[in-house]
Amino acid sequence: MPVSPGKPCRVLIIVENLPLPFDRRVWQEANALRNAGYFVTVICPKGRGFSESYEILDGIHIYRHPHPVEADTALKYFAEYAIALLWEFALAIRIAFTRGFDVIQACNPPDTIFLIGRVFRFFGKRFIFDHHDINPELYEAKFERRDVWYRVLLRLERWTYATADASIATNESYRRIAIERGGMDPERVFVVRSGPDLTRVQHLPPRQDLKRGREHLVAYVGVIGGQEGLDLLLQAVAHMRYKLARDDTQFVIIGDGTELPALIQLRSDLGLIDQVDFVGRIPEKELWEILGTADVCVNPDRANAMNDQSTMNKVLEYMALGKPIVQFDLTEGRRSAGGASLYASPNDICDFAVKICALLDDPTLRQKMGAEGRRRIELELAWHHQIPALLNAYAKAME
Repeated sequence: MPVSPGKPCRVLIIVENLPLPFDRRVWQEANALRNAGYFVTVICPKGRGFSESYEILDGIHIYRHPHPVEADTALKYFAEYAIALLWEFALAIRIAFTRGFDVIQACNPPDTIFLIGRVFRFFGKRFIFDHHDINPELYEAKFERRDVWYRVLLRLERWTYATADASIATNESYRRIAIERGGMDPERVFVVRSGPDLTRVQHLPPRQDLKRGREHLVAYVGVIGGQEGLDLLLQAVAHMRYKLARDDTQFVIIGDGTELPALIQLRSDLGLIDQVDFVGRIPEKELWEILGTADVCVNPDRANAMNDQSTMNKVLEYMALGKPIVQFDLTEGRRSAGGASLYASPNDICDFAVKICALLDDPTLRQKMGAEGRRRIELELAWHHQIPALLNAYAKAME
């Protein structure tokens, strides 16, 4: 039977995209729910550094399943998600008979976890959809087509919303999708931004050695995939060096993903081996050192339907550190950063390079923009501002 409204209950969070606690947003949600008196269990994939099948971290029970190699074709995506769904369903059954749960929170991608939610709704369990990515647009961005799979993803999205007792959106664009495309009651859709936890952000002294003898450092942190536009960033760096005669800036790219080998080759082809460092996934202390040293941080996400409507965690991390930003002019990027960023014309590498140079040449503007970003985080976007909406979503789902 469903628990009574307001009564602490048992939560099962299912996330297929990243392992916990590496998935920052889901880890923050899990901790917020635990602090509010919920008993939290998580199903997630294994990953590098997170190979234990079961462990308890900070009172949160984590069950991890094997994860296939990251897919790069539509057929491989189908296989990856199908295998993950089978593992998630098996673990959910196991947890139902051991720790138990009263509500499932499904974090996409993919939009297939609702199938588990539908099964357990027959036993009185509630279902909350935590909308991380707009999958039809993600598919279109990766494969540049709207075919039968695109239409399948639209249908899966609609079924997910139809199953949900409440849904969580990462921004206003996603909330609109939930209401208009998903048919959700507006009173059951809650915006919970992926704001940074300011207690986790470290302001470390700059390391001049990271600049490799150059005057400035520009940094990127995030996934290294096709839609992240890092090929555009490398072309902008080449434009700075060979067209604008700017060889005074070192670039560092933090992160990992399927496009890394191709980008390393492009770096070589453009003659930028000495000017662009790929450092992969790194410990948090090293991450904060690099970002703390950076004069400018960049978000080169290419203009497409997905990126235009999505909030990028990296932008909020940059703002939390008080760093000025250069990015392409996209709807949610501007909503997040406001006056903390300069905005280049979409996918225009020349304008992107010019905007970087403009910030590097104006330390007063950099300081002003960085302060504005930090102010927006402290007053509106930090994680502690998001917790009430998260708890309200649970209260609505458990009515």
